[in-house]
This record gives sequence, C-alpha cells and structure tokens, in this order.
Amino acid sequence: MDGEEWTRSNQKKFQVRLIQYKAYGYGNVQFLNNLSPEHLQLMNDPDPITYEQAENILDEKRYVGGGDMRGRQSFEPIEKMGFVSLDENNYIKISSFGRYFLREDYDLGEIFFKSFLKWQLPNLISPDFRASDGYAIKPFVATLHFIKEVNRSWKELGNDPVGISKQEFAIFIPTLINFNSIVETAQKLVEFRNAKRAAEDQEIFAKEYHRNYISNFLETRVASMIDKTVEKTIEYADNIIRYFRLTRYLHIRGNGFYIDLEPRRIVEIESILSTDDASPKIFANAIDYGTYLADIKQPILPWETDAELKRIATILENDVRNYISDLETKGLLIPDFEYKDIPTLNTEGLKLYAEKLRTYRRKLQELEVHFQSQDVNKIKEYIFDLRNIRQSENKKSVELERLTALAINALNDAIEIRPNYPVGDDNQPTFTAPAGKPDIECYYDAFNSVCEVTMLTDRSQWYNEGQPVMRHVRDFEENHPEKGVYCIFVAPSLHQDTIETFLVAVKHGYRGIQQKIVPLSITQLIKLLEVLVSLKESNKKLLHSELSQLYDEIIALTSNVADSRDWIELIPTAINSWGERVIAG
Repeated sequence: MDGEEWTRSNQKKFQVRLIQYKAYGYGNVQFLNNLSPEHLQLMNDPDPITYEQAENILDEKRYVGGGDMRGRQSFEPIEKMGFVSLDENNYIKISSFGRYFLREDYDLGEIFFKSFLKWQLPNLISPDFRASDGYAIKPFVATLHFIKEVNRSWKELGNDPVGISKQEFAIFIPTLINFNSIVETAQKLVEFRNAKRAAEDQEIFAKEYHRNYISNFLETRVASMIDKTVEKTIEYADNIIRYFRLTRYLHIRGNGFYIDLEPRRIVEIESILSTDDASPKIFANAIDYGTYLADIKQPILPWETDAELKRIATILENDVRNYISDLETKGLLIPDFEYKDIPTLNTEGLKLYAEKLRTYRRKLQELEVHFQSQDVNKIKEYIFDLRNIRQSENKKSVELERLTALAINALNDAIEIRPNYPVGDDNQPTFTAPAGKPDIECYYDAFNSVCEVTMLTDRSQWYNEGQPVMRHVRDFEENHPEKGVYCIFVAPSLHQDTIETFLVAVKHGYRGIQQKIVPLSITQLIKLLEVLVSLKESNKKLLHSELSQLYDEIIALTSNVADSRDWIELIPTAINSWGERVIAG
C-alpha cells in the first residue's frame, strides 16, 4: 500500500490485508471467538486466504467504529515507530527507517535505539500525553539521565552505584513525565532507598510508599484509583524495561534486580547525555514530526566523529583483550580474531570494527556460557529455575528460551549452540527470537538440531507453534542438508492438537518429507538434566550420540501409535528407560 492515499476505504483495506495474510487475528483466541464455522476454519489455517474472505471475516467482527477504525489502530504502532508516515497529501510512505526494517539483516537493537532517541511526549501524532497535563519528555533519554543521576547521588553518599531496582523503576519512571523533574525525582529515589533500608518491614514500607507516591502524583485519595494505577506502573515498568533493553544501552545486574547503564557503551551514553537534556523537540506539525521519526539518518549521533569512534574502538578492544586473558586462565580455547590498527581507520572502518569487536565479545561470552554450563552446581541452578519458571520475575517466554539454551549447552558436546534471541552487550536476552527463525540452532559432529520453545499450553500453542515449527525445521534442513536434523520442542505441557500435528509430520511428512520432531515438557527437559547431574557426579560424560539415541527412540514410538495422546503418554517412560541405561553405563 506504499503510495496509496490513507482514505477510510484504504484504512479498512489495510486491516483486511492484515487478516488476509494472517498478520492479525491468527492464533488470537479473542479474535476467533464467535466466528462462523466457515470463517473459523479459514483462520485456523496459517496460509493466506482471499481478500474477499478476509473482508467477510472483518465485517463479521462488527467492530465499533467499523473496519476502517480498526485499520487506523493497526497503523498507529508502525507510524509511531517511524516505519511509515503520511505526507502532506495524506499518502502512505514507507520510510527509509521502515525499509531498513524490511531487510533480512536488520538489527533490532538499532531499530529500537534510533526510534527511542526520537520518541517524545507529547507528540503531534498522538493526542494522548498532553502538554497541559505536564508532559514534556523523551522517556528513553530521560531514563538514561535519571539512572546516571541516581548513581551519582548514591556514590556521593559513599555507596557503590548499582543503577535502580525494578521496584524503584516501577515507582519513579512511569511517573517521570517532565525532563525538568529528573534531578528532583532522582533525589526522591535516594531518599526512598535510605528510608526503606531503615524500615522494620521493608516490603510493607515500599508498598505503602508506592501508594502514597501515586496518590500524590494523581492528586487523589480514591483508593480504587490509586490501587489500579499502582498495578499499572508495575506492569508498565516490566514492559518499559524490556523494550528499553532492546537498545542495548541498559543492562541487568544484581541477579536481575537492578537496571543500570551499559558499561560497554558508556562513551555513547555520555555523548547522548551531554547533547540531549531529554526535552521534547518542537515541530510545526504532525507531518514534520513524522518525517523526523521516519528518517533513518536522524538524529545525528554525537559520537560519530573520528575522535570519539577511535575512543570507543580502543575501549572495546581493551575490554576484549582483558576478557580473553580472564578466559585463558580458565583453560578455554580462544577463537582467532583479526585486530585492526585503530589510528589508521576511517569513520566507516571504525564503526565496522567496533561492531566486529562487540560481535566477537558475544562469541566469547557464549564460549564462557558453555564452559560454565558444565559445572554440576550450574546445572542444578538451571533445574531449579526451570522448575520455578512460573515464579520468575522475567518475561516467562524469554526466560524459557534462555534456560533452554543453557540446558542444551550443559547436555552435551555441541560444536555450537546458537540462540536466535537478541541480546544486550551483557549477553542476556532482551526479547524472544524473531519470527521466521528457529528459537535455538544446535550444531554437532553427527547431526544438527533446532529447538523451539513456548510458554503456551492451551490451543493457542497449536495456532502459534504447529505449522511454524515444521516450517522452521524444513527451512533449516534445506539450509543444512549435509546432516540429519532433529527438532526439540519444549513447553510447560504439550497440547494434544500440537502433538497431533507433529505426529503427522513425523509419520507422514511435511511438504513431502518426514521430520524428526521430539516434543518435551519442561518436566521432561528437567529429567534430562537430572540424568546429566547423576552422570557428572559419577565422573561420566553424556555424548551427543547418546542424546540422539533418545531422540530416535521417542520418534520410533510413533510407529506403534495412532493417537497423539498415546505418544505423549509413552515419552516419559522412554526417557526414564534411557536415563537408567546411560547412568548404568
């Protein structure tokens, strides 16, 4: 629709196309409710449908405001991100920023970073967050300023700066709506921290403080409104942290409880803070603001000078060399890297070299992760965290991908375990793996495998994972034809519809060829780790060839079953028998 006028009819057309290509509604239980049997069947199939069929489905939903209103709502997020804009004649224009996002090699962190640097409240695209209500801020830039100010004040009191806790983030960041309040609010946080330390019951004190703070912010004593807003600030804080971390300019420390400035990007952060006070820019109209958002070259980054880029590259290179020295003391074999003569590099060469250093450091971090995962105490930590994943303070889907990647690292002698989730410079995942790729890729001497994970347990597990998993496996098989490929599917529990789909792929094939899909519950993955602990405590190893024997045994079960429920019930017995056999040696 690039170049089309944004009329009401085209707004509806946009929403119809989202439904047509299953970018909207597919796998969404709420959307599927009350659809006719014919339309439900169309929406349960992941393949595109005709425009007419999609339009009929949209009309059947009978949205208040009509299909055009729903189209405008769907358009808003990509407009606010700067991927598209409307010109002075109200025509749709995919921006340079949007075209970058459409490339296969896009960098998700770069996209969110560039967008958040420009995101401001109020803005002329959205009627919310009015200046008359006190809004005057760039939230992301203000958060960087705020954390720096808290660290500075905390250090002046003789403490080691630690960033701000998730609890502090929930109290102070969602309510920070004006850049002029950054220093004052940071001081309030420090006072809160000291008072909490002195409190007899710190949790009760913090909850009461949060309620009183929100009461003052809202200028109300209505308990229901205060309680509802407190809940929202906690929910918003989790989302804000997750999205801001995608930029790679914030990192998690203190066992996941504190959010701090990323030390490996401190030069860039200092440059931002010295040139941007987090005040909103002034634009003549919404088109000018939209054009600014959509320009991938804006804003001009203050550190992109030869002098600053050389400083960044030097700091990164020194950090890498020090990290290597530390890893070598642990006996790790370090992969080669081609260092550059920094003074001789031009601007583009310096940018490229800095990125190569960061990529190489992440490779070293993965090497260390694999090394650490061989320790029995670490494996027991993974077991504990997997068993208690529902209680994790992190986003559960991201946490399951992280823990599964750690478990696979621990299990055997892989050549490489490659999670596809984006990570910060601290190598901690910031989001789940992007669509179109396996969650985790695993490379071994004798075979390869992909691992797909989900926290879904109801029928939406089948909607979201059934066909996509088989498609990911087939794409991976075609890209790596030299070895056999397994797919390990992990979920808290296995829904019958999902397993029924996988059973067909195993027994009869997907796109004409049988697949090796091994479905495991989290409990069964834990069982594999418990077997590994027993082996290690007996000074034995678990080879990937022994693991592939288990996979083959689970797949072989399908030849004797006609019902997916029977397959699910037989898998635990197969794992127990295998475990007893490998432990007996």
